[in-house]
Amino acid sequence: MGPEVAVVNAMLSHYSTPFFLGHPMWKTVLVLIFTAALCGCQKSPSRESGQEGAAQPRKITIAYTDQPQSTLIHVALAKGYFAREGLEIQSLKYSYGKEALQSLIEGKADLASVAETPIMFQVLKGEKICVIANVEASGLNNAIIARKDAGISGPGDLKGKRIGFTSGTTSDFFLDSFLTSAGLTRQAIRPVALNSAEMLDAVIGKKVDAVCTWNYTLAKIKRRLGADVTIFSDPVIYTETFNIAAQQNFVRNNPETVQSFLRALIRAEAFVAKHTDESQSIMSAATKTDLSLVREVWNSFQYRVVLDKRLLLTLEDETRWAMKNKLTDQTVIPDYRKYIHLDSLRAVKPEAVKADR
Repeated sequence: MGPEVAVVNAMLSHYSTPFFLGHPMWKTVLVLIFTAALCGCQKSPSRESGQEGAAQPRKITIAYTDQPQSTLIHVALAKGYFAREGLEIQSLKYSYGKEALQSLIEGKADLASVAETPIMFQVLKGEKICVIANVEASGLNNAIIARKDAGISGPGDLKGKRIGFTSGTTSDFFLDSFLTSAGLTRQAIRPVALNSAEMLDAVIGKKVDAVCTWNYTLAKIKRRLGADVTIFSDPVIYTETFNIAAQQNFVRNNPETVQSFLRALIRAEAFVAKHTDESQSIMSAATKTDLSLVREVWNSFQYRVVLDKRLLLTLEDETRWAMKNKLTDQTVIPDYRKYIHLDSLRAVKPEAVKADR
């Protein structure tokens, strides 16, 4: 028996006397008793409706990187925006997005931050994943950085040189894109597969003549080489997008959780736009990166939560590249619209969805 029912029974017992039943107001009093009891039985508002309540936090696991592209996630965690949305976050940190996405594929994470290139390769493998938002874009984050003492001062000097790259990532795609713009091919160089953590030592130790990579690694190599460095970048030929990916089933089965996650990122976006210094300090502390290094690369990135046509076009371009270079067995470009989930972002910020216009 609930407490409300017990109260009603007690009141009825008290008032069910001949004297009370003969009173002209007895019907009115009973109506008030039952109305009060029914109100007491109503549930309190839950966090799902955006109000404070007794609902338990929803636990989710996020795989994300220590790279600048994951800034909105780091800020949302530091400022408590996920907790405000009723989410309890378990963090899995990786050095780059391909690793984070792999943890999602393996079922270790519910959401992952990753650039579009690894997403493209996983879709071509048949994985049922989707993008729920783009959280960063940059035409300046990928570059080829070379040692001048290796005889490299212009694009043509890359011919025959040992160039490190990270397979299956934006590094892989940008390298070919830049070589093509310079009138070269992959066959004209000596490619060396490296992960991002190996790039700095490989260049400094002269195991390679150049590397194609991203920040913070780019900035670290530039600092170490000083004047003995040549950097090749091109904001026109390629714009990187960093995204939040999830399994399609997770998005389908947890719509409120996905929307809450996006609301937290949107709060982080607004904070980063207004509080640059504090945001940089958060990134420095969260990633154990020197604050001056964070500041050095900061303006290379656009931090915003959006879904636009850029992602779709880039995925299609990279698929053509993968097919041309026999990096996949697929011969037909997938319909990537089936892998970009618009509804959740549209529900919380309609103006951020531009992929369909």
